[in-house]
Amino acid sequence: MTSKAMHYTLWTLQGLLAALFLFAGVAKFFTPQAQFAPLQPWFVYMIAVFEILGALGLILPGVFKTKTFLTGWAAAGLTVIMIGAVVTSWPMGLMFAALPFVVGIFTGLVAYGRWEGAPTLAK
Repeated sequence: MTSKAMHYTLWTLQGLLAALFLFAGVAKFFTPQAQFAPLQPWFVYMIAVFEILGALGLILPGVFKTKTFLTGWAAAGLTVIMIGAVVTSWPMGLMFAALPFVVGIFTGLVAYGRWEGAPTLAK
């Protein structure tokens, strides 16, 4: 894959993931807490804030072309959140854990692709 194609692929992934995490974070604020019965409300709100900030971190540094290293860090943080989501969802069954696992793979790919030490992309 050429550097330009990789760049566009990463931007597409970043846009889709940002939309997903922004939606998920905002939805957690409006979902009744009974839906998250085993989790404490403060923990759900904390995850929601992290998801919203992560979504912004995937897009804003590249759009404003400043502190672009933060995109890799945001993607890495969202990968950690997805690892927690897989662990939390696993007792409910494989199908519940599959989506956070796949999203975690995608956030990991973005983190690797945007990391400063990753194979160089045309800038």
